[in-house]
Amino acid sequence: MLLGKSQYKKIPLDELVSLAQKNDYKALEELIFREQKNIFATFTYLNKQNDSVYDLTQEALLRMAKGIVNLKNPKTFRSWLNHIVMNLFYDNIRKLNRVPPMVYIDEENDREKFVTNPQNYIPDKKCKPLEKCMSNELDRMIKHEMQQLPEHFRVPIVLRELQGLTYEEIADVTKTNVGTVKSRISRARSRLKDGLKDYI
Repeated sequence: MLLGKSQYKKIPLDELVSLAQKNDYKALEELIFREQKNIFATFTYLNKQNDSVYDLTQEALLRMAKGIVNLKNPKTFRSWLNHIVMNLFYDNIRKLNRVPPMVYIDEENDREKFVTNPQNYIPDKKCKPLEKCMSNELDRMIKHEMQQLPEHFRVPIVLRELQGLTYEEIADVTKTNVGTVKSRISRARSRLKDGLKDYI
């Protein structure tokens, strides 16, 4: 039975995965649509190199599309996808560590380079009312503070707060134990609170 495009939006995630595994391209398209923003947001919070986020997101979606047929249990899709995301993240770190760090010679404020690329930053003319401007600014500040965390703190708190993973799932993805995960998330939250106390 053929389904209309709007009907795919109502299908539960594990059923959508099963359909995609059976070469249902509309199901795969819906799956990509559902996951792309979350993957992009995850890479944005994890990466200090904002210019690589688009490429990493595209590569993660490509690996998801190619590898989904090999996923044995559709109910483990989210965990499987997070492994793809984290493997790409760590591969990217290793690649960047082989390249000398680059700085903008005309950068007046070193902190700003971690927030956004100057060439990609334009004023938001829709920033009205004031509450929306404040919300956007707060989001930028939180993102900046997250990116300043050491990697072993940044990864678990992003997986917990952004991806909604359980402590057990985070332990599996990061190859640590649950106690370590809880401790690192607690310390990450404490650092974020300190970093944002002058703003909030």
